[in-house]
Formats: sequence, C-alpha cells, structure tokens
Amino acid sequence: MLRATMCLAILADSHKRRNAGRGDKNSDRVNGGLRLSLSQISVSQVVKTLQADLPSLFQRDISYDIYTDDIYFQDPVNTFKGKLNYRIIFWTLRFHGRLFFRELHFDLHDIQATDDEIIATWTVRGVLRLPWKTRLLFNGYSTYKLNSESLIYHHVDTWDRPPGEILKQFLPL
Repeated sequence: MLRATMCLAILADSHKRRNAGRGDKNSDRVNGGLRLSLSQISVSQVVKTLQADLPSLFQRDISYDIYTDDIYFQDPVNTFKGKLNYRIIFWTLRFHGRLFFRELHFDLHDIQATDDEIIATWTVRGVLRLPWKTRLLFNGYSTYKLNSESLIYHHVDTWDRPPGEILKQFLPL
C-alpha cells in the first residue's frame, strides 16, 4: 500500500512539474529564464543541474528531465532501471532522511565532466534521531554516463566502504 501511495504521489508531482508554466510542449527545463528543448541540453547544463540538485536532495526533489526514461541506477544496496524507480529512490531518501535524522546533508565536493561521462564526488553526513545522537559520515562518488543527447542513462554510486560498516556508525560506542 505504501509503495502504491508513493507511486501516485510521484506521478502527480511529475504531472504538475511537467505542465507548470509551459507554453511549448517540447520544453523540458527552465534554466536561468531560458526554456530549453530536449535537443538543446548540453553537458554543461546537465552539470549545472546536478550542481543545483545534489546539495539539497535530502530536502527537495531533483530535476528528472536530464535523465532518460530507462535510466539505470546502481549503488551498494540497490540496482534498478526506469525513471519511475529513480524517482522513488529519491523520494525514499527524503522520506527516511526526515524520519530518522535530526540533520542530514549531501556535500558536493567536485564535478568533472567529459562529453559522455560526469563524475561527482561527495560526502553524506548527518545526525540520527537517537538519544546518543549518532553521527553518520561516508564519502563516495557518482558516475553518470550520457547518451548522444547529453541525457543521463546510467548512474552508479560508489561508497568509500561497505554498507555494513556504514551502519556500524549507528551503534553507541
């Protein structure tokens, strides 16, 4: 039931975002007041979108128009394909972040780009809602692969240690 509710909420949000303020059905993103069509998206615009989205991904939704419909995602605990699943994972991150953490941050350190790949290095840090105020900290990097239209079709997150070691941070000393 929760998954069905999440899917409906995500689809409703997607519909609102897709139709908000649009006069041109081919428009896909408003960037600095300029409306861009899918064919006009460049690598630098994808980088700018990531720079704007990633630092606040635990607080607000990201822009999904830089990703293909069949986006492939993999991290040490998840592997899936499809934009709806991609939306669900980010919704889940925000939901669990608000539920389990007093503070939760995604610190974006650097983004390097070529014509067909973007690598972003980052740190996740936070404080759990536990009496002993456990701190979470781990580093990682995201590798994004771009298709010929400069859309992300492949996203792999690599963490600096296995998930079990990261979870050990939740235990009191």
